[in-house]
Amino acid sequence: MQNLMNDVAKLLEKDERFFAEGKLLKNAVTEAALKLDKSLLELLLKNNQIKEHFFLQAAGSLVFEQDKFIKFINNKEFLPNSFTAFKNHIGLADGSEYLKDSGKVVLAWPYKDCVLEGGQDKEDTKRNEIFYNEILAPDEIDRLFEPKVLTNFKKIDKTGEHKLEQITEQDNLIIKGNNLLTLHSLKKKYRGKVKLIYIDPPYNTENSGFNYNDSFNHSTWLTFMENRLKIARELLSNDGSIYVNIDYNEAHYLKVLMDEVFTRQNFQREIIWRIGWLSGYKTIANNYIRNHDTILFYSNNPDNFIFNKLYNTRKDFVERFNNDDRKEIFNYFNKLKIKKDEQKSFFEFLASVGLPEKYPLEDTWNCSDYDKLNSVAIVSFAGEKVSKLLGTKEIKGQKSEQLLKRIIEVATNKGDIVLDFCAGTGTTGVVAHKLGRRYILCEQLDYIEAITKERIKKVIAGEQNGISKSVNWQGGGSFVYAELKQWNDVYTQAIQEAKTTKELTAVYKKMQAEAFFRYEVDLSKFDQKQFDQLTLDEQKKVLLECLDKNHLYVNYAEMEDTTYKIPAEEKKINKQFYS
Repeated sequence: MQNLMNDVAKLLEKDERFFAEGKLLKNAVTEAALKLDKSLLELLLKNNQIKEHFFLQAAGSLVFEQDKFIKFINNKEFLPNSFTAFKNHIGLADGSEYLKDSGKVVLAWPYKDCVLEGGQDKEDTKRNEIFYNEILAPDEIDRLFEPKVLTNFKKIDKTGEHKLEQITEQDNLIIKGNNLLTLHSLKKKYRGKVKLIYIDPPYNTENSGFNYNDSFNHSTWLTFMENRLKIARELLSNDGSIYVNIDYNEAHYLKVLMDEVFTRQNFQREIIWRIGWLSGYKTIANNYIRNHDTILFYSNNPDNFIFNKLYNTRKDFVERFNNDDRKEIFNYFNKLKIKKDEQKSFFEFLASVGLPEKYPLEDTWNCSDYDKLNSVAIVSFAGEKVSKLLGTKEIKGQKSEQLLKRIIEVATNKGDIVLDFCAGTGTTGVVAHKLGRRYILCEQLDYIEAITKERIKKVIAGEQNGISKSVNWQGGGSFVYAELKQWNDVYTQAIQEAKTTKELTAVYKKMQAEAFFRYEVDLSKFDQKQFDQLTLDEQKKVLLECLDKNHLYVNYAEMEDTTYKIPAEEKKINKQFYS
């Protein structure tokens, strides 16, 4: 077996995709095997021993034993590095299965300094930030999905922030915490009550860093989405619907996954949204220029779902003539010596002749002659950007208020509940608030306080950006802000924020005093000298994996435990929320 391992390693060294700085990139090899990469297969077939071990003769043809090869590559005995050796030493066995089995759960820990980037430009592709996620098998989960204690309550209305005295089902909610665990916490109170779910999830582009467009392995990303979509469907009302905004990297795989979760008969439309004007470096690509996102629209019931059919009317149409055209036309009127009082009437006739009175919405948006739905590129010049509103740095990937207005008006009525569990900058909540819908926003990153919450405070104060003028928005309303009560999650953040091994070691010492460790971890074997030899990234991954993910947040069932020191007023509000 050792000879086979050496032979495989030597072969893989010949492909620069699979080695970096002298180390085998196991994930890259695994991805290539999953895709039946031609170059990889040709490489493996060059060695007779490898060919006999990983290829099967069938009807005169060679069949690649994909699963067998993937397990071999990911086996802890195959080129174990110091990181793997250290994990094994303290009891964190390095799994050999590639993610494909049902029932597994992906918990995601975005690296907070890069999560705000949204999209990627030419410079962003050179970045190499770290993205952590962890895959849990079903037998590792016992308390994970139980409802969590909510804390740090605030009520925000037109007079400012207040201490929350009471919470009701009528309150709009912004909740900070891992979105998978938040969804499970919402289940008891909101099961079957949400009319619309809109999400703009990580797109899973094949970049080296998270950048809010992530760096998941393909199958890991699909499981990440499956975990969340399954519980999300439980929250949808019988006549509810879900819209998922995605790009080409995973759109077709996501379609198959959503067919499984929501069933094929509940698929309603694939909406193509033209996202902007062509400019800059992307126009030089030697290919058709990519210029659209896909929005997958599913109902929860194939024959009974809310659909308020909308039309573009003449006041909504794209203007037939721009300002330069208008000037040229009026100059020509003057040359023809048309009277001034007749020119306006003549121009209005030209601008509208042949146009229908109204035009139904198609499943291609911002594409037709009659549809002026704002794209991301247009919005960047329209004063709608959060960076302009709040004076923050530029945040890429922010969606247009017009886009969410169209979806919310079609799929809900006033007073209905809208859910966005990938809330980002909060556009879904902003538009729902202005349209008189109730909303629940979930986001686990710190900017939910500085950006998402502050943006909706501006809405309550009566800001006039986005759709405000078109809906005569005057301000008002309120929302409740709350957080899942952290426990081990405090240490996931501290680990990610540490800049040196010395800082990480200090975090580890605090963990020993308060954190819950996985049962298989043997702290007596934690050798500091060996730990110091790992890279900073490897050290972070080890400490993250040591934490018991069942204890990321405090379970509602354990609220009375004095260990967690939960104040009486917070206990009262939690009881109201979960009653």
